[in-house]
Amino acid sequence: MFDTTVTVVGNALAKPEWRRTKESDLLVANFKIASTARRYDREKRCWVDGNTLRIRVSAWRKLGENVAASIGAGDPVIAFGRVYSRDWTDEDGNRRVSYEMEAHAVGLDLARGRARFYRNPPSATAAVEDAEAESRIAGEAAELVTDVPVGFGDGLPEPLPGEAEPEFLEVVAGLMEPDPADPGAPVLDPAGPEAPVLDPADPEAPAPEEPDAQPEPATAEVRRLRRPRREPVAA
Repeated sequence: MFDTTVTVVGNALAKPEWRRTKESDLLVANFKIASTARRYDREKRCWVDGNTLRIRVSAWRKLGENVAASIGAGDPVIAFGRVYSRDWTDEDGNRRVSYEMEAHAVGLDLARGRARFYRNPPSATAAVEDAEAESRIAGEAAELVTDVPVGFGDGLPEPLPGEAEPEFLEVVAGLMEPDPADPGAPVLDPAGPEAPVLDPADPEAPAPEEPDAQPEPATAEVRRLRRPRREPVAA
């Protein structure tokens, strides 16, 4: 949670060496980086070396293999990782402190030279799709449906109990609007399917009912509240 990650730009002091841990039996590549600050001396009018930081870098697993095969002594490198201090006691009983880095990424400083990158071959293989894999949906076996059954889909009414499934042509005919130019087409009334269509030339047709006259709304008497007039008070 409170790890300290830094980036160190410097030079490799020696070629990385392989080591194997005794407890976990893992291989790790170790090398040291020296990073020296440079400053301009106005009196001497030249650049001089400042303080130097030496840190031990540990690269694990695949990163360690590539570091050991790519970095040599004196190469300009850039290392990024977690920095920590380790206290230990030497053979003479003296307490020592060393600063180490668990590298997350290591590369060459291309501002000071050229390099060519060689990509590692992929370790994982892609799954091959076959007919059996294509026939499964979310891991469950499924079969391909070529003809969609009639009555399945949006816009079709659900059949009543005991009613036979409609054929495809009947469904299409029920969804199509009638042609007004067709003499055999039914006459539809905008008032609704249940309202009868009356012929004005028929003498037995009842006269259309006139809408009842709506009573005029009664006007409410508006009363104004009069406030008493206030007389000025003499000072």
